[in-house]
Amino acid sequence: MIYYGKQNISEEDIKAVADVLRSELITQGPVVEKFEKAIAEYCGAKYAVACANGTAALHIACLSLGIGKGDIVYTSPNTFVASANCALFCGASVDFVDIDIETYNMDVFKLEEKLIEAKKNNKIPKAVIPVHFAGQSCEMDKIYSLSKEYGFFILEDACHALGGKFNNKPVGSCEFSDAAVFSFHPVKMITTGEGGMVLTNKKEIYEKLKLLRTHGIIKEPEFMTKEPDGTWYYEMIDLGFNYRITDFQAALGLSQLKRLNDFIKKRNEIAENYNKQLKDLPVKTPKVNNNTLSAFHLYVVQINLEAINNNKNKFFLAVREKGVELHVHYIPVHLQPYYTKLGFKKGDFLVSENYYECAITLPLYVDLSESDQEKVVHSLKNVLK
Repeated sequence: MIYYGKQNISEEDIKAVADVLRSELITQGPVVEKFEKAIAEYCGAKYAVACANGTAALHIACLSLGIGKGDIVYTSPNTFVASANCALFCGASVDFVDIDIETYNMDVFKLEEKLIEAKKNNKIPKAVIPVHFAGQSCEMDKIYSLSKEYGFFILEDACHALGGKFNNKPVGSCEFSDAAVFSFHPVKMITTGEGGMVLTNKKEIYEKLKLLRTHGIIKEPEFMTKEPDGTWYYEMIDLGFNYRITDFQAALGLSQLKRLNDFIKKRNEIAENYNKQLKDLPVKTPKVNNNTLSAFHLYVVQINLEAINNNKNKFFLAVREKGVELHVHYIPVHLQPYYTKLGFKKGDFLVSENYYECAITLPLYVDLSESDQEKVVHSLKNVLK
């Protein structure tokens, strides 16, 4: 079976993890900080805070921006549910901005239209969470300009995009945002098993992130409300969480980071090969803007529904029988039952809904060989006949 995505683990990765497992500290040790500094340096950001997973990172990033009850947060309907849930975790409400028909990222023109209407109704969002879908950065300079005009925070959901670039700068530099979040799930560009990270250039956000990650507890005497009772003493000064990542996970991430540029190069080569092999099939291949380098976490095509008799599930099953696992990214968040209970309905974000009807994710991972790709394309052709 050729799966839609999977990790690449080297012997060096295994050794890095084993070395930590044989050390005195396997959690709350020095390797997490090394990993944070390495990612921050790679992206060109000042600060980084590693977390248990990308959802945890999104949650504390929202809290660090002061998002809470009564606030509104905008994000994309074309994303995993965590991009929206993180605002709900904080007591805020969520609204969506439909996607661009070419890139499947948040449509900046629709964002501006929504902001104009929101200003009239005195309902400007506290934050906007643009999602760098499939590894391609949103138009961050334009979103940043709107943030200055309308006064909202920007939190980049960059979980798909580590290693990508926008205007020749790494995604995660936070040049056009208050913070950016990465995920290190096994199908992402690099993995720590499960893991996430928040990057920022603002010290106050960084300090808040560190506090929230570890139960809201401090051990530094200079920040305490009273003289410590002794060397064991600590104080909980905020309501935080146990969102820590382990040192052996961080060791895996550090080791993987050494190969990130090679991973991105390989992913782009695979995508380009797909582009060539699929040109005669009834599918629309992904568009990548000239000013971006996509990390190509996903390779998503839009298939002509008439070519599969308007039955995507039957098509999926037929391709799977040939040994190829397809996927769909994503079911629009606003159509999930939980969100329809909040008042969203079919027809609210038509571009995302129409995209979903035709979207198919093809296998893409670093170890996908040319012969595997040929099998994928051959399987598609056979089923489409």
